[in-house]
Amino acid sequence: MQEQGTRVKVEEVSCGSGDPITVLRFSGDITSASQTAVLGNYQGLGTTTRKILLDFSKVEYLNSSGIALVIQMMIAASKQGQVIQTFGLTPHFQKVFTMVGITKYTKLHPDEKSACAAFG
Repeated sequence: MQEQGTRVKVEEVSCGSGDPITVLRFSGDITSASQTAVLGNYQGLGTTTRKILLDFSKVEYLNSSGIALVIQMMIAASKQGQVIQTFGLTPHFQKVFTMVGITKYTKLHPDEKSACAAFG
């Protein structure tokens, strides 16, 4: 299997509350080679970003090194007082994210609409 690389599209959406919410839309593979894509895009958001949605719906492969990068990003966001909601994970990765403790930093949602609603 050839690695697809990680692509990240950064968008701003409004989820009804009027407050801007930044969305990181991941696609392809998330592995150890994804550090710049995952952490670089997160760090590029700046400290004024308060609400972040993570969209994993187009991720094709995610290994333990990729999960470690996601955890690093979530720890950094928590230290900055940022709130993260996550959606688009397969049932398998919902279970994995729960087992490794990612749910300490984010809630997992089935779709973008419910993730947006969780910001209140």
